[in-house]
Amino acid sequence: MTVRRPPLILAMLMLPALWGCGRNGTEPPPPPSAEAQAAIKDTGGAPKDALGRAIDGLFDADAVGETRALVVMKRGTVIAERYGKDIKADTPLPGWSMGQCVTALMIGQLVSDGRLRLNESAPVPEWQRPGDPRGEITLKQLLQMRSGLRHEENGALGTGNLERESDRARMLFLDGRDDMAAYAEAQPLEAPAGRVFEQSSASAVILSDLAARVLMPDGDPARRRRAVGDYLKARVLLPIGMTSTEVEFDRAGTMIGSGMMQANARDWGQLGEFLRRTGSVRGAQILPRRWVQFMLETSPRNKGYGAGVWLNRAPPGEGARLFPGTAPSNVFACLGEYGQYVIGSPDQLLTVVRLGQSNAAQEAQLHAKLGTLLALFPGGT
Repeated sequence: MTVRRPPLILAMLMLPALWGCGRNGTEPPPPPSAEAQAAIKDTGGAPKDALGRAIDGLFDADAVGETRALVVMKRGTVIAERYGKDIKADTPLPGWSMGQCVTALMIGQLVSDGRLRLNESAPVPEWQRPGDPRGEITLKQLLQMRSGLRHEENGALGTGNLERESDRARMLFLDGRDDMAAYAEAQPLEAPAGRVFEQSSASAVILSDLAARVLMPDGDPARRRRAVGDYLKARVLLPIGMTSTEVEFDRAGTMIGSGMMQANARDWGQLGEFLRRTGSVRGAQILPRRWVQFMLETSPRNKGYGAGVWLNRAPPGEGARLFPGTAPSNVFACLGEYGQYVIGSPDQLLTVVRLGQSNAAQEAQLHAKLGTLLALFPGGT
């Protein structure tokens, strides 16, 4: 019997359909931009093209806002680095509330020196009067943002009506701006000390005031500024390597420890590295290891917060601010308003810094894209 074969032209027409049976029909992802490829010095074990696309995603202004700086460090070495328009590697950039991590390190040195005590009443003179319940507030509770003091962190700035502004706005920019600690310390308790977590820029300002009180008791603003500035520089900033850091003070000479600090992106990266290495620099223990471990332990009232540092320990919907379920549980971050991040991942030997300007909607996309970047490196979940 003769076997009939399909005409050659019919067989050729069938080839594209047969070839397509083994494909999903989707377009391959685009190659990374030239800028992203130039930013990568070493992949750190991540797929190079995927890393490049992740970097491009973090410079997508429509999606995430303006990214001014991105630095990725592996084992303490910069492996990827990219900057926005008119920004250079040595440009100081604001960290906003990331400065609270620096304030917590300064308090740790003062505790180590024996000048402050973690579990004793915070030495605010106005709180020590007989019968004042604020005398129950400890230094530890201030660090863990569970002082119980009345405070509203969020709220629109610029209404011109003091009654409508948040406490944070009033403290930083309005009636409290000349003596921020006095404004913060004058607030009454709205919950028993230690019982409730509440994000509070005021706590870091009070801690800064306590540092000034023990370093320069006479209260002179100029001497307070000099004493705190010199101590911070000598005991925290220079040993860490944050040599570009600039710190602001109010008119009363109190360091604005809630966030008025700026440094270049690499120096913010040194902050993450210092915490990732639990207080050591090139093998030298700059701050007692137990203090950094305390900063990275969960607060009794919020699993997603330690002491000046956000943690990846809270389940979704229960105060989680990082990457629960998609990144190692020991990931931590110093976070600042408008999308500032210093992320440390001990398991992955990583520190990631993003500095820029994002609105609320863009911050959600920024957060997701940073999670995607983290997941590219070995050691993630």
